Amino acid sequence: MKRLLLLISVCVLVPFCGFSQKAERLAQTPPMGWNSWNTFATDINEDLVMGVVDCMVSMGLRDAGYNYVVIDDGWMAKERDANGNLVPDPVKFPNGIKHLADYVHSKGMKFGIYNCAGTQTCGGYPGGRGHEYQDAMLYASWGVDYLKYDWCYHGNLTSDAAYTTMRDALYATGRPILFSICEWGDTEPWLWAGEIGHCWRISGDIYPCFDCEDRHDDGLPTQWSAWGIMKILNMRNNDTLRKYAHPGAWNDFDMMEVGNGMSLAEDRTHFALWSMLASPLMLGNDVRKTSKQTLEILTNKEIIAVNQDELGIQAFRYAKQGDLEIWAKPLHDGSWALCFLNTGENPYKLTFDWGKHVLKDSLFNKEIVFANTACTVRDLYAKKDIGTTKKNLQATIGKHDVLMVMVKPLKK
Repeated sequence: MKRLLLLISVCVLVPFCGFSQKAERLAQTPPMGWNSWNTFATDINEDLVMGVVDCMVSMGLRDAGYNYVVIDDGWMAKERDANGNLVPDPVKFPNGIKHLADYVHSKGMKFGIYNCAGTQTCGGYPGGRGHEYQDAMLYASWGVDYLKYDWCYHGNLTSDAAYTTMRDALYATGRPILFSICEWGDTEPWLWAGEIGHCWRISGDIYPCFDCEDRHDDGLPTQWSAWGIMKILNMRNNDTLRKYAHPGAWNDFDMMEVGNGMSLAEDRTHFALWSMLASPLMLGNDVRKTSKQTLEILTNKEIIAVNQDELGIQAFRYAKQGDLEIWAKPLHDGSWALCFLNTGENPYKLTFDWGKHVLKDSLFNKEIVFANTACTVRDLYAKKDIGTTKKNLQATIGKHDVLMVMVKPLKK
């Protein structure tokens, strides 16, 4: 009997371990895709999502790397069925979620869904608490590839334990599902989430402005705020955060607001910073109405390559002087990406003497001494080489804009 029990245990555990290894190989670079929340909140439906998918394909967004399509809060009915299963809203999704997932897959993309660790989602729909394994099996049966898991109505749950339960439930399905932890940074998820999920939010919700706070305290039982780009950038100690980011595990600075009403310069800055920070690049705009200028930003292959660099190192703030910030990110081939950010209200005239600067990332043991190493300098938004580090870098950076460059050592 003991031998039989041992054999059964081995048969169960070996496939589980093999699957968990497959799941852990997901997100070797930051996930890219589209999420419905920023623009549509809970006002989503089957036709809308299919239209977004079609546009992502026709506009080249899929081919640029945006391969996850994630429906956020509001996809389900207000009550579970008699068996405790989640039910897709029959008006919004009359053909069910599997039909939608199959459509996404038919377009060469992956499908994601949303729920919450608490008793309810943030929008008041059924949450996952107490139904984790049941829900995970349902998601897997629908063909879900990505789960965003929120943190509303969590009561006295402990965050790492709650998310571990859902992680184990996903593992038990036998389907590799990317697990996006949306805990808002309240319990320092960077300290524990890397062993549980593939990315974790470091802040509350984003808001489409450069540097503002959008407060929500109008009679609600809990006050909360949404945050502008610079607010999120400066909310946490980046030197603390970045040590925990690596292939398979990423700090998530939230879904992007590019194309949602900021200036073109601010959109450029937003996209550049999220790429430098190795944050997931999840579109949050209505891609069906994407302008040519917005599309050019979002499909810039050279900047996407910085985000997707296989080394997986999150950028650090190299210098800050007045309105100018300089962010630096070492890349796998010995190159460096630099982002010169003008946070001010007026144009900034930049003169940067390369020979006086040493980029040193002590955390990851990366260094480049420009006095000893000549490099080409490439403007990633202009998509052209603009000189070498043998001459000063001179440019005028507009209000809330960036100059993003890549410096690559010249071959000797």
